[in-house]
Amino acid sequence: MSEPTATRPYMPGYGTLDPAEGGGLLPWKWAEEQMGLSRNFWLATVYPDGRPHVMPVWGVWGDERFWFSSSLPSRKVRNLVAKPEVTVTTEDAERPVVLEGRAELVTEPAALQRFIDMVNAKYGTGYGVDFLDPAVNATVAVRPQRAFGLKQGEFTGSPTRWTFGE
Repeated sequence: MSEPTATRPYMPGYGTLDPAEGGGLLPWKWAEEQMGLSRNFWLATVYPDGRPHVMPVWGVWGDERFWFSSSLPSRKVRNLVAKPEVTVTTEDAERPVVLEGRAELVTEPAALQRFIDMVNAKYGTGYGVDFLDPAVNATVAVRPQRAFGLKQGEFTGSPTRWTFGE
């Protein structure tokens, strides 16, 4: 994946500055750092009837995707199988990163091992790859399409929207 395109989001009425003013546009590396620092994330999916469904998840940013796992029969997994568009946010409202993308179920053994290694390193757990048995648990990778971030102390000069090539 190449570096995403950074622009200032359209935020009428909020007094946002031009991209070259204030703190300027945030680098994508800043967003990746925030995702690495976030212990908990909020995941938004959509019920079949269109209602939103939001739940907290543990997750990791790696290999240019956001990863999490959940039981196969969970509402979030059933929702994303039917409609893979999801939104993921970090837990820090003062330095938020909001990522929109498409979720995919991952079953390749090497990818599952890589994910469980990232989870164990981040959360200090000792899960084995068998925890991610695709017959029981879904391993989900979200490939970003758009993301948004800002720093509260630079509210008018830091808002940044990143868009990713397909």
